[in-house]
Amino acid sequence: MNARIPTLDITRFDTDRDGFVAEMGAAYREWGFAGIRNHGIPQHDIDAAYAAFRDFFALPEQTKRKYHVPGSGGARGYTPFGVETAKDSKHFDLKEFWHIGREIARDSPYAEAMPPNLWPEEVPGFREHGYGLYQSLDKLGSRVLSALALHLGLDERFFADKTDSGNSILRPIHYPPIIADDVPNVRAGAHEDINLITLLVGASAAGLEVRSQQGEWVPFTSDADTIVVNIGDMLQRLTNHVYPSTTHRVTNPPGEAARKPRYSVPFFLHPNPDFLIDVLPSTISADNPSRYAEPITAQDYLEERLREIKLK
Repeated sequence: MNARIPTLDITRFDTDRDGFVAEMGAAYREWGFAGIRNHGIPQHDIDAAYAAFRDFFALPEQTKRKYHVPGSGGARGYTPFGVETAKDSKHFDLKEFWHIGREIARDSPYAEAMPPNLWPEEVPGFREHGYGLYQSLDKLGSRVLSALALHLGLDERFFADKTDSGNSILRPIHYPPIIADDVPNVRAGAHEDINLITLLVGASAAGLEVRSQQGEWVPFTSDADTIVVNIGDMLQRLTNHVYPSTTHRVTNPPGEAARKPRYSVPFFLHPNPDFLIDVLPSTISADNPSRYAEPITAQDYLEERLREIKLK
């Protein structure tokens, strides 16, 4: 693993809080990325979820498309191959994916922004293992945000009531085998994430690359027991770019490795839909004046970005 992007032991949040918060803050200020190990999510839970996701993507195309909801921006269910396109890219990404969202009461004020989940009846265990992983990553993400809040000089619970009904998404992704050698597309074009933070389970397969502040593409292939966590655009905006939302991509592997499929499962942690993204006063200084004149709600920001990447 490339040693320049730090990997941190999150158990130190309980045993060496000040040291851990300082190291995590420094990692995110420089990279916008870090690995998190000793995260407490059992490997057998991750493996069970991956097995269910692989079983779904192995279904016939016609069966998978039963779960595609045109016009929904891919909010729930299946998004077919060749749809999502990185912002400003000429070519679509070489992937298909599924979205699992938060289960909320249908009389919730957020019901319009957060539709019911779809579940593939053909895959036993998909709902159980998929939503179980969703809940585990949601809990881990809250711990990361608690540490970041402390690093920003905020109360540890600052994000708690702003993300407890967050429009967060678990996205199992399948990158099919690449048959031709000269495709102009890549598995995931250079992009930044939309949300607060992203937790990536299963970045142990090669392909993820992170662009350093010097413009160099740095491979980040984590150990199997490490979850990669990165800053998204919403948190970059909220912190006035103290934490950068770093550009990253998934490259096509060389030679015979390209003939094999790749799977990954990012969890995009979002704030509640009505959360107002307004620059934190503590991040404004003479050296770093406010970059945003107007606040925007999380839902309006999400809709704007989904149009840019051709999901809406």
